[in-house]
Amino acid sequence: MYTLILSIAFSVAVSIFLKLARRGDIRVDQAIAVNYVTAVVLSLWLLRPPLDTLFERPPAAWLILGLLGILLPSVFLVMAAAVRRAGIVRSDTAQRLSLILPILAAFLVFHEAVSGRKALGIVLALCALACLLARPRHTGNGAPSSDAPASGTAAAASTDVSDDEAHGSAARGWLTLLGVWAGYGCIDILFKQMARLGAGFTGSLLLSFILAGLLMGLWLLARRTRWHARSLASGILLGGLNFSNIYFYIRAHQTFPDNPTLVFAAMNIGVISIGTLVGAGLFRERLSALNVLGITLALGAIVLLFPR
Repeated sequence: MYTLILSIAFSVAVSIFLKLARRGDIRVDQAIAVNYVTAVVLSLWLLRPPLDTLFERPPAAWLILGLLGILLPSVFLVMAAAVRRAGIVRSDTAQRLSLILPILAAFLVFHEAVSGRKALGIVLALCALACLLARPRHTGNGAPSSDAPASGTAAAASTDVSDDEAHGSAARGWLTLLGVWAGYGCIDILFKQMARLGAGFTGSLLLSFILAGLLMGLWLLARRTRWHARSLASGILLGGLNFSNIYFYIRAHQTFPDNPTLVFAAMNIGVISIGTLVGAGLFRERLSALNVLGITLALGAIVLLFPR
């Protein structure tokens, strides 16, 4: 169980880093690139995968690695686009609702047995998610929240933007949200598949970090990025947190090989529950009665999903 708890803790730490990065003039795309370099170094130092057999993998493993290497940096870029076009709240909601995909995969792909207790736990988990994602649409003075999507309000207010352009912008916003939802859900499923590789997962993890780092670096070079020292340095911290999050997440799947629903659900609702409490404590975000109910339901869901 400690692997799941540590994975949740490091995931929340990554979220806190990204939230503080916006305030600290840190260019997150550059920090993400260095994050993968750091993850590669940590994989070599701590996991010590056998390098002599690093590339000796079955075709199915290479497919998983290739998809992860592409999705890890790509989903980050899609998430950034979703935040710009649809707002932070909708983007975060799309990410958390991606829980539906791995839960479906747990039964359809990984053939997890269904029981009444487990079904009730899943229902509670989804209800908890809905309560935890509930946020006020307006600030205390009646003005729109800063998390509201910029595209919708700007298009309505500007007389220079045609209806076709406004609809096109809204459509692109929904497409990015769909990309966030599908991307994060697929990454969860692929990490479960990697966990099934057994002892060979350390080398697979290293290769996925290498590929993700190469693709992110090439993307930054293609954009002729002007490098920012503080952003590059902060990527080392982000890499340590992100490496730990992914490592313990895969270990959690290996600890509960026959209960992927527990890991999928506990990870998602655990992160957002603790994130909600951290937001209220550190960032003075308002905690509603629905949010408190969500945390309570989340605890009940984990209890029901936990194997006897």
